[in-house]
Amino acid sequence: MTTECRSGCGACCIALSITTPFPGMPSGKRAGERCPHLDPDYRCRIHGDPARPACCRGLQPSLEMCGTDRAQALAYLDWLEEVTRP
Repeated sequence: MTTECRSGCGACCIALSITTPFPGMPSGKRAGERCPHLDPDYRCRIHGDPARPACCRGLQPSLEMCGTDRAQALAYLDWLEEVTRP
């Protein structure tokens, strides 16, 4: 089930790793590291930019991933990073 992105969350911009280069991060981003494009209100500054990483563009919020609050989203995404790590 797809849902709307929760305002003030930004969990996916912190918890998930990005393995490809993108503006400001030539080596990608480690899991748990805050994306430099996440503003103080937890919104992506490059959301509509074609330079936004493909993994971010393809990510769709869902009840399973986002839970009912930011803490649940962070916990789920941390778990997802753990189980998908090579």
